[in-house]
Amino acid sequence: MLPDAPDDAAITAMRARELGRKSVVVGDRVSLVGDVSGADGALARIVRIAERRSVLRRTADDDENTAEGRLERVVVANADQLVIVSALADPPPRTGFIDRCLVAAYDADIEPLLCLTKADLAGPAQVVGYYTELELPYVLIRPDSDLDALRALLAGRVSVLVGHSGVGKSTLVNRLVPDALRAVGVVSAIGRGRHTSTSAVALRLPRTPDGDGDPGWIVDTPGIRSFGLAHVSAESLLHGFPDLVEGTVDCPPNCPHTPDEADCALDAWVAAGKADPRRLASYRRLLASRAGEGDPREVERNPGDPLAGS
Repeated sequence: MLPDAPDDAAITAMRARELGRKSVVVGDRVSLVGDVSGADGALARIVRIAERRSVLRRTADDDENTAEGRLERVVVANADQLVIVSALADPPPRTGFIDRCLVAAYDADIEPLLCLTKADLAGPAQVVGYYTELELPYVLIRPDSDLDALRALLAGRVSVLVGHSGVGKSTLVNRLVPDALRAVGVVSAIGRGRHTSTSAVALRLPRTPDGDGDPGWIVDTPGIRSFGLAHVSAESLLHGFPDLVEGTVDCPPNCPHTPDEADCALDAWVAAGKADPRRLASYRRLLASRAGEGDPREVERNPGDPLAGS
C-alpha cells in the first residue's frame, strides 16, 4: 500500500529510464516516486522492481530449436496459485492442456487449482478420475451456483486464471468482480471459443459482507490455445506428472523415457496399474512436442482420446 494513496487508488506510472530494458509485468511489486495520489492527471515513475518470488512462464511454441519456440513470455509474477479453468462441455475438457498448465505451475513453484465450469452440462467424473493420483484440488461451477467455495480458495492469494477461449473464464471473472466488465464471447458450432480477453489484468477481489481478511487478487489472462513448455527442462517436465516419478526409479541412468527406450521402467509401472496409461501417453506427447517432433496442436485437431488435446 502506498502511504499517500487510498487502498483502491488507480495510480498511473511509467517506467523510469534507468530501468533500461527491464520489463514490468502484471504482478510485479514496484517502487514509485512522484505523484502517487491517484488524482486525475497524476503521474508517477517506476524506479525499482522487487525480486520476484515466483514467475509463471510460457513459450509461444514447444520447439526450442526455432526462434518462435524460444520466445519466452512471462504470464504473471508473484502469483501464489494457478487456476486452470476448463469447461466440462461446449467446448469439451482437454486434459492435454491441463497437463501443460500443471507442468508450468510446478515449474514456477505455485499451487494449481482446477476450476471446472459448465457443470450443468456434464459431470466431472472423467476429468477428476484422470487426476485421482494427484489429489488435484478442484471446484465445480454452474451458472446458478454461488462462488463461496471458490472465493475461499482465492482469499489472501494472488491467483492467475488461464484457460482456452470459450470455457467461461471471462464470465467467471465478471461474477467474481462485477466491476471488471471483461468481454464475454460465444462458442462456435465446432466447439471452439472466440478470443475475448486481449491482455492480462490484475483485479482486486471485493470484500464479502462477513469477510474480515484479505479477499485476494485474480489475474485474468487472454484465452490461449496451447501452453508452450520449451522453457521447461526435460527433467522438470516429469515433475508435472508426480504419479509417474516413482516409476522412474528402476530406469537406467539418463533414461529419455521415450516409447522406443526398451529399458524405460514407466511402461511396467503403468502395466502394473500404478498409473493411468493416459498419463504416460500425455507425458510422452509433451516430451515429443518439446523436442520439436510434431505440432503441439496436432492432438487437438485429431483427438483420439476425448479428453486429450493441447
